[in-house]
Amino acid sequence: MILNCQNIEKSFGEVPLLKNVSFHIEDYEKTAIVGINGAGKTTLLKIIVGELSADSGTVILSRDKTLGYLAQNDAVDTSDTIYGELLSVKQSLIDLERKMRDCENRMKQAEGNALEELMRQYASLTHAFETGDGYSYKSEITGVLKGLGFSETDFHKSIATLSGGQKTRVALGKLLLKKPDLIILDEPTNHLDMNSIAWLETYLLNYKGAVLIVSHDRFFLDRIASKIVEIDQTKATSFQGNYSDYAAKKEQLRAAAWNAYLNQQREIKHQEEVIEKLKSFNREKSIKRAESREKMLNKIEVLDKPTEARADMKLKLTPYMQSGNDVLTVEGLGKSFGSHRLFADVSFELKRGEHVAIIGDNGVGKTTLLKILNDLLPADSGDFRLGTNVEIGYYDQEHHVLHSEKTLFEEISDDYPYLTNTQIRNTLAAFLFTGEDVFKRIGDLSGGEQGRVSLAKLMLSNANLLILDEPTNHLDIMSKEILEDAINGYEGTVLYVSHDRYFINRTAHRILDMTAGILVNYIGNYDYYLEKHDTVMAAAAPLSSPLSSLEKSSESEAKLDWQAKKAEQARLRKRENDLKKCEDKIAALEERLKEIDTEMSDPAVGTQVARLQELVKEQEKLNRELEPLYEQWESMAE
Repeated sequence: MILNCQNIEKSFGEVPLLKNVSFHIEDYEKTAIVGINGAGKTTLLKIIVGELSADSGTVILSRDKTLGYLAQNDAVDTSDTIYGELLSVKQSLIDLERKMRDCENRMKQAEGNALEELMRQYASLTHAFETGDGYSYKSEITGVLKGLGFSETDFHKSIATLSGGQKTRVALGKLLLKKPDLIILDEPTNHLDMNSIAWLETYLLNYKGAVLIVSHDRFFLDRIASKIVEIDQTKATSFQGNYSDYAAKKEQLRAAAWNAYLNQQREIKHQEEVIEKLKSFNREKSIKRAESREKMLNKIEVLDKPTEARADMKLKLTPYMQSGNDVLTVEGLGKSFGSHRLFADVSFELKRGEHVAIIGDNGVGKTTLLKILNDLLPADSGDFRLGTNVEIGYYDQEHHVLHSEKTLFEEISDDYPYLTNTQIRNTLAAFLFTGEDVFKRIGDLSGGEQGRVSLAKLMLSNANLLILDEPTNHLDIMSKEILEDAINGYEGTVLYVSHDRYFINRTAHRILDMTAGILVNYIGNYDYYLEKHDTVMAAAAPLSSPLSSLEKSSESEAKLDWQAKKAEQARLRKRENDLKKCEDKIAALEERLKEIDTEMSDPAVGTQVARLQELVKEQEKLNRELEPLYEQWESMAE
C-alpha cells in the first residue's frame, strides 16, 4: 500500500463537503476519483498533498515514497525554453555526466595511486549514471514533449510566450519525467488533443508507479483506471474496475436501493393500515396489538429516498421547424493566417438528422471552420450554403453568446421576451440554477456554469442545425450524460467539434477527421473510427500525393459503408414485407376458420350432411396450410 486515507472530513463554514472519506491505493494501482462538480474531488487531492488541512482524519504516504501533484491549470512560469525546463528535471544526471567528463580528463594526466582513485570514482559515477538511465534521458525528454503535442520546432520556444494550456502541458511533462512513486493528476486531459491523450494513456498504463486521477474524461478512465473512488453527498465509495464497470455497478446499486426503499414504504403503509383497522375494532386486545405494532414500527430505521440519477436536470432539444433534406453544403473552403495554412479545399455535406463530429489535433483549424460556418470569420476560398428552412444554433467554447454584465434571468428574458417569469425560472432550474442563482451575474460564473447557461439558451432557440464547439468542456460526467441523451433524442442536425471520445462514441453518426489540411470521412462513431483509421492512413502512405490518396481512400471506405448499409436496409425491408405477408395470410385463414365454425354451428346446416362434409374438408385443409405458416412466422420474427 502506498497511500492510505482514513476518515477524512472537511467542511467550509457550516457546510460539510467530505465526511469519513476512507480509501487506499496499492503500489502500481491506477485509481480515479469521480463525482459531480462541487463534490469535493479537488479539495480531497489538496488534502492528500498537504495544500489543505482536513478537519479530521489522516493521510499516510508510505515511508520513502515520493509524490508528484499536478493541479488543474498548473503552469510553469519561467523564461526558460520548453526543452530547457524539462531538462532541469534531469539536473542530477547532467551533474553526473559533467563529473564523468571531468574525471576522464583528469585520468589522462594521472598516474599510480591517483589514477587508481580516479578510476574508482569514474566506475562509481558511471554506475550511478547508468542506473539513472543517463544514456537515454535526452531521448526520453524528446519522447515526452512529442507525446504531449510539442513539435521539435517548439522545443526552443520561450515558456513566457506560451498559452496557459501549453504551460500546463510543460508542467505535466516535468512531473512525468520526475517519476514519483505516486502521480496525482487533476483533469490532466483538459489541454491535450486526442493524440496526446492517447499517448498519456499508454504512458500511465505502463508507468512503474501508482496513479491517482481526477477526470471527467470517461474514455480516458476506461483505459486507465483499475479502481474508481466515487465522492457522492460527502461520502466515498470504492469500486473495482474501470469507469464502465463502475457505471454498471452504480446502476445496480441504485436499482437495489430503490427496491429496498419501495419495499419498506409498502411495508410501512401496510402496517399503518393494519394498526388503523385493529384500532377500529375498539376491543382491548385489538388496541394492545395495535400499540405493539406501533412500537415496532417506530423502531424501524426508515431508509432515505434514493437520489435519482440526473433527476434535477432534464434537457430536451426540439427543432421549431423541420429543415429540408440538404442542410449544409461546403465546397472548397480554405483558410490561412499569414503564411500558416490551416486547411484548403474542404468539402462536405450534411443531411437532415445527421450527427457529425469533427476531430483532429489542436491547431488544425476545427474551431476556425465552425466560425466560418457561423459567419464569424471569412474564408479565404470556397463557399458554403444552407438548405431550405435551416436555422443555426451556435455554442462556442468561449461563450461569446453570453453577456458578462447581465444576470442569468436577464440573459434569458432579453433574448426571449415572450417567456413568462415562471417559464424562465423553470428553464434555468433544468440546468441546476434555482432560487437566488438566477440573479447571479454571468461574469461571476465558472466556465462550467457559463456552459450550462449557453446550453439553456440553445434549448430555447428555434434552431434545427446545432453547431457546437467543445460542448462538454467544463461539464461534469452527469451533465455530459444529460447532454448526450438530449443530442441522441434530437430530431434536427448536429455538427460539433469535440475531443471527448466517450461523447463522440455515444452521439456521432459520422466523423470528419481534419488531418493534413483536409477532412477524412468515417461513417460511424469513435470505435468505428479507431477500427478504420489505420487502414485508411496505410492505404494513403505509399502513394505520392497524400492529400488525394486520403480523399480516395476515405471515399472508398464511405462508398463501401454506404453500399453495406443500403444492402442491410434492403434486407430488413424484405424481411418486414415477408413477415407482413405471412401475417396477412394467417389472418385470412384464421378468419375463414371462424366463418366455418359459425356456419357449422348453424342448426340449419347441421341437417345438411353433404355441406357439413365440405366444411370439414375445408377446415382440415386450412389447418394444414396454417401449420407451416405459423412456423414460418416464428422463424422470421426471430
